[in-house]
Amino acid sequence: AVVSTQSTGINENSEYIGYCVKVLSSTFLSNSMLGRENNNLNAVSHNTAISLIRELLDSGIKVKDVYVDTVGPIDKYQAKLSGIFPSLNFTVASKADDKYPICGASSICAKVVRDQCVSEWRCPEEGMEIEKCGSGYPNDPNTKDWLRRNVDHVFGFPRFVRFSWSTAENIMAKESVGVTWDDEEEEEENIPKINLFFKNVKKESDISRHRFYHEQGLKSKNVL
Repeated sequence: AVVSTQSTGINENSEYIGYCVKVLSSTFLSNSMLGRENNNLNAVSHNTAISLIRELLDSGIKVKDVYVDTVGPIDKYQAKLSGIFPSLNFTVASKADDKYPICGASSICAKVVRDQCVSEWRCPEEGMEIEKCGSGYPNDPNTKDWLRRNVDHVFGFPRFVRFSWSTAENIMAKESVGVTWDDEEEEEENIPKINLFFKNVKKESDISRHRFYHEQGLKSKNVL
């Protein structure tokens, strides 16, 4: 209720206060963190902040000073932002939402938008409801209870849940069926590799290939 009231105050002073948000779905975060080119939450957060700043500049808004709540080492993050936007003055700090009013206001906007997304979420999975899902924080017993009640023993969680979240991973490990992947067999000893039967075989690293092959983890078995 306090956050909602504060956000109302921000909207009522829209003549001199404005904000924009970038909503990242749980599916997007899962794909980013569990894909072949996986990105941790720090990298995702950095890229999102950079895209927001770039959108503001591209829209013609004059930006001079930027205050950022750090994700990861402060010095590296500030150097990264300053390198991309050399004309801007950056202040990167830990717990910036407690130290700088503008960061506190940003935190309020983010929480209000997140709560609105949750309240309006419609599960594509049949019969799935997100009522009583709690706050979404790992120390919330309502959230943990909802996760346990809605985990599928084979397919895991609905798209409402980020699969890369450690809390969800731990519940899946306990409640779901384990899977053993046998696609990578151990090589038997004293058996020559197939490429020894071909002459003038180039190394994989010597062959220039489209990035699609690298992103999909594709490798050639021989060269004709």
